Amino acid sequence: MILSCQNISKTFIDNQVLQNISFHIEDYEKAAIVGVNGAGKTTLLRIIVGQMQADEGLVTFAKDKTFGYLAQNDAVDTSCTIYEELLSVKQGLVELEKQIRDAEEAMHHTEGSALEALMKRYSDLTHAFEMGDGYSYRSELIGVLKGLGFSEEEFNKSVSTLSGGQRTRVALGKLLLQKPDLIILDEPTNHLDLNSITWLETYLLNYKGAVLIVSHDRFFLDRIATKVVEIDQSKATTFAGNYSDYAVKKEQLRIAALNAYLNQQREIKHQEEVIEKLRSFNREKSIKRAESRVKALDKVERLEKPTEQRTDMRLTLTPYRTSGNDVLNVENLSKSFGSQKLFENVNFEIKRGEHVAIIGDNGTGKTTLLKILNEVHTADSGKFTLGTNVEIGYYDQDHHVLHEAKTLFEEISDDYPYLTNTEIRNVLAAFLFTGDDVFKLIKDLSGGERGRVSLAKLMLSEANFLILDEPTNHLDIMSKEILEDAINGYEGTVLYVSHDRYFINKTATRILDLTSGQFVNYIGNYDYYLEKKDTQMAALGLSDTSATNNVFATGAGTKATAPSETKLDWKAQKEEQARQRKKENDLKKCEDKISQLEERLSEIDAEMSDPANGTQVLKLQELAKEQEEFNSQLEKLYEEWEILAE
Repeated sequence: MILSCQNISKTFIDNQVLQNISFHIEDYEKAAIVGVNGAGKTTLLRIIVGQMQADEGLVTFAKDKTFGYLAQNDAVDTSCTIYEELLSVKQGLVELEKQIRDAEEAMHHTEGSALEALMKRYSDLTHAFEMGDGYSYRSELIGVLKGLGFSEEEFNKSVSTLSGGQRTRVALGKLLLQKPDLIILDEPTNHLDLNSITWLETYLLNYKGAVLIVSHDRFFLDRIATKVVEIDQSKATTFAGNYSDYAVKKEQLRIAALNAYLNQQREIKHQEEVIEKLRSFNREKSIKRAESRVKALDKVERLEKPTEQRTDMRLTLTPYRTSGNDVLNVENLSKSFGSQKLFENVNFEIKRGEHVAIIGDNGTGKTTLLKILNEVHTADSGKFTLGTNVEIGYYDQDHHVLHEAKTLFEEISDDYPYLTNTEIRNVLAAFLFTGDDVFKLIKDLSGGERGRVSLAKLMLSEANFLILDEPTNHLDIMSKEILEDAINGYEGTVLYVSHDRYFINKTATRILDLTSGQFVNYIGNYDYYLEKKDTQMAALGLSDTSATNNVFATGAGTKATAPSETKLDWKAQKEEQARQRKKENDLKKCEDKISQLEERLSEIDAEMSDPANGTQVLKLQELAKEQEEFNSQLEKLYEEWEILAE
């Protein structure tokens, strides 16, 4: 066991966030902490790492074990470059490397016993360097940087010029390179694109240590977690398995707990009715019996009502009127910022009722495309056309559509003046803003709270074409599920950008992958995209890092504009045929060599068995030497043949 939490409790004024939280983490275990926003997950992590004091309870780490903690917005040294900041983790190896070079230089000018002592020191230094993976730490550092989405051109970029999300990625890279016995991560996927999230999943799965994660990324938790610790109503329950296993077991327990609660409530109500009836008789014996029942009822340990299934938000999306069948047509759209070309000559169309997800690496232009469609940005060239009766509802991940100086009440009332005060309060209450919350200023809200206000306005818009930019950011898992249900029940059209693979899998009917300045089309959800990605990219002559001319595969069977899929298929087929011919030639050559060696070895056996050579010692020695050499060559050829023949 590497970590033990026993009866951890924490209260802020009159709000008990954590109550008798107990769980443990074993060596090499991958565990997740889940719960709604405000459940106390981050508070628990801060108590575990010693940044906050618990009111009660004990946190125990195994002796001689190390941990590393990454908060949601961890700070890094802004005076360094990205590469230097990560290299600081390996400062011990950097210093060892310098000492080794100095020792090598000194050996040229040292003699006698001093040289022997220096050589001994040199041997010790190189051994320590080797034991610390000194010969691979720089390549490991570069691998982590690239895995987290930094290109080599960005390595020498000053940390001070980075966004908050990029700095968090730098902090994550530093933590991974430290290789503690326990990695503790709070929302590590928030600022990563899909490729980086996939890389992090693989890294953590293969990590030779324990991992404790707080995350709302259900796809990520499904791949990583082997244990789930849920915090609900200030208490913790531990579930074996990944997120999907937890969700099934949680629902079973919720139903059982709800039934037990309802049964107890019925029994309590029955006892209260009996007591009231006994008292109404107004007799000494009946009153005593009533008092006896009251005492018995007071001793009953009341069950808490379990959390209702997905009742924290009420979101219904309903189009005011039906649009035409053609919702959006984009023609030859291009956009660059200075010398950075995002996309060029993009062509696609969206039909009524489609739910289209745009995916791709950070910085490829996904959000820019949505802003062009909402006329926040203008395209460099090309145009887009909205269909008949199309009304857009826009959800901006930065919530620029909200007004910082307004209160929540004013934000709704100014945009929807026909709503009464009561109706406005009811709408805000549906998104968890009650009482004096409605008079909070927008500028004082958290990211999650701003997201809920934007969703409230989206619901009121009655639009028939929703354009959403990262709609699940800052939402907890329960709220994401509510949004998923709302979108799946929505009769209008949806175009959205998201890195939430679980959300995409649940809601998308089509995926546009923005890669190398181009869009690649997949008619299906995220599972379908994963299944077809390699085939589709190969057919279009693309790879994840290739940069070729624009190719766009539209929906509804429309072919790419240039070059044609047929030409690309033919080219790929020719290349594959050439590879296959080379492989067959190599295999044939290997077989010929084997045949020649086997034939010669047979001849040697025959010569060594010939009685005429029985007394020729030198010849027999030469034959034996030749036999040994050919057997060694043959063994290597057999290995080569097995590889080629696979």
